[in-house]
Amino acid sequence: MCAAAAREGGGRTVLADLDPYGARRGIPAGRAFVSEAHTVDGPDRGPHGSHGPPENGTGAGTGAEPGAGAGTGAGAGAKRRSAAEKGSATKKAILAGLRWTSLRLRLVVVFGAVALTAAVSASGIAYWLNREAVLTRTQDSALNDFQQKMQNRAAELPLWPSQSELQSTAEQMADGSAGYSVLLIGERAEGKPVVGASDRDTFTLDDVPESLQQAVNGKQKVTSGNAYPYHVFWLRTELGGTPYLVGGTRIIGGGPTGYLLKSLDQERADLNSLAWSLGIATALALVGSALLAQAAATTVLKPVQRLGEAARQLGEGRFGTRLRVTGTDELADLSRTFNKAAESLQKKVADMSAREESSRRFVADMSHELRTPLTALTAVTEVLEEEADSLDPMIAPAVTLVVSETRRLNVLVENLMEVTRFDAGTARLVLDDVDVADQVTACIDARAWLDAVELDAERGIMARLDPRRLDVIMANLIGNALKHGGSPVRVAVRTEGGSLVIEVRDHGPGIPEDVLPHVFDRFYKASASRPRSEGSGLGLSIAMENAHIHGGDITAANVPDGGAMFVLRLPRNGAEPEPESSATDGEAGPEEEGDAR
Repeated sequence: MCAAAAREGGGRTVLADLDPYGARRGIPAGRAFVSEAHTVDGPDRGPHGSHGPPENGTGAGTGAEPGAGAGTGAGAGAKRRSAAEKGSATKKAILAGLRWTSLRLRLVVVFGAVALTAAVSASGIAYWLNREAVLTRTQDSALNDFQQKMQNRAAELPLWPSQSELQSTAEQMADGSAGYSVLLIGERAEGKPVVGASDRDTFTLDDVPESLQQAVNGKQKVTSGNAYPYHVFWLRTELGGTPYLVGGTRIIGGGPTGYLLKSLDQERADLNSLAWSLGIATALALVGSALLAQAAATTVLKPVQRLGEAARQLGEGRFGTRLRVTGTDELADLSRTFNKAAESLQKKVADMSAREESSRRFVADMSHELRTPLTALTAVTEVLEEEADSLDPMIAPAVTLVVSETRRLNVLVENLMEVTRFDAGTARLVLDDVDVADQVTACIDARAWLDAVELDAERGIMARLDPRRLDVIMANLIGNALKHGGSPVRVAVRTEGGSLVIEVRDHGPGIPEDVLPHVFDRFYKASASRPRSEGSGLGLSIAMENAHIHGGDITAANVPDGGAMFVLRLPRNGAEPEPESSATDGEAGPEEEGDAR
């Protein structure tokens, strides 16, 4: 107590003074918390500190257990930090286990995490502050009232009070608005205790924790920092599942020891209601954050989705695709950058297309221009070939070379014209229902390969395809096998479902592994030592183009027991072709014994 009033009763001083030696009996001024306490929500793990005035120097501890007394803020802060660290670790573990599959999900999760963290932190702080405020107000009110009544009533009892005096005083002290029970313990003779309780059914000495009894009865040394030998001590505990505040003190100079018991059930109910309210507020904050994240995601992702759609259109070849730019934010800058990139790409593609078209036109024009002199040269070489036997032996080899190179040049020009038609997209199919065995036999017979080729084909295998282009494919595949493979060359025809399969196999050394991926490339020759071989490297490329225009494909592979195999796959029911242009009507298909190996 900050000050003590001196009163006379029975010829002796009954109240404590600021000077403990100036009066024989009185109530101590300070009070302290006992460490073995239970809070409203469960057992306390540490001291809550002193509730006495700072100038009294009390609350340093009771001596019953170490650590009792001061340290409220440090202990509570440590608990809050520990809980926050555990919550943060749990949150990180949950987030680490998520599979983030979209930007929208990540936005919702991040917004939810931030909102949940903020709401839980705010709710936790609000709950803790309100809890401390409610409990502190309740216990201060009860302890102050109890201390005042001990001052006014218990201190006036005789040194050796009777049981009825203690009982009457306890009932008087409990009678009031404070709502607590009182237990007074005195001695009617030395070593003979006497007890008076306001309500024996609800509050007995067994309800007072041993640690509190030791703290109340423990006489402390009076020093400059501790002005009184006895103090008011309290703790919060649970009895039968109900939270209670238990406090106690004894009168300085001799007299009864008093204890109070106050239920904190109402405070717990109020705090539980507050916890529910904060929980509901946290849930609403989480839902609100999810809605806000959805709105933010929609605002952010719509331009991104438009950008993605524009990029897809650009990838599909629609180079005129542009984004509508609004605003001045980062997404608007990104849209402007995309538009500039699309414009630049469109210009470059247009330039490349123009150059490619010019190159194709040049090759086509050159091929057409070469055909006229080649026709004349071919006629002359045919005459020279007929007269080769009558020519001078010194001139005959030169004539033979001219005839051979003229024919090679003629095939090259035809191949270039065919390639140009494929590149320009003017090549067309003339479909017909043909017997594949007859068509392959005719191809082999026309080139006098019957003795070198084994044909395994049953008559009656019908397919709808372009006979001229099939002849070109087979001529190139079989010719390539005869020239670069080994005899015998075997051709097998079969069907698989709705596909026609033709296999051309030789028994040569096979195709080198580094050459295999390039056998269908234009102008590719496997051997650098044969740059002037009879083939130009266009035969297999033209065969592949003719297979593609049918909707089929050609594959090349080595056979494990030796040799190479080319497999042609064509659909048996070809699509109805578009009408051919006059430029391709009646054109002979080129063939070449290519230099693939």
